[in-house]
Amino acid sequence: MSLNVLLVCGSGASSGFMAANMRKAAKKAGLDYKIQARSEAELNDYANDIDVLMVGPHLKSEFEALQKSVPDKVVTILMKPDYYSILDGAAAVEHIKSKV
Repeated sequence: MSLNVLLVCGSGASSGFMAANMRKAAKKAGLDYKIQARSEAELNDYANDIDVLMVGPHLKSEFEALQKSVPDKVVTILMKPDYYSILDGAAAVEHIKSKV
């Protein structure tokens, strides 16, 4: 299954590192995931082209609003602090697999 995944955080910096680690993990697992990171402000530019939206745990208070700003078909996931804080891309990929 091919998936377009977008990670958002406040500025896009920490999620950029996480996206890179997730791309490596997905490739190693043989998954066809296109993973990119953007700032929260850019979400509307990408909302119609994604299958999965992953939101940084520090945006938990805005999660519901972000969820409503993407089409219903988009799976929205609030990333867990335990893997996000250590930029564990493999754990994040497993989280996606458990939701799609």
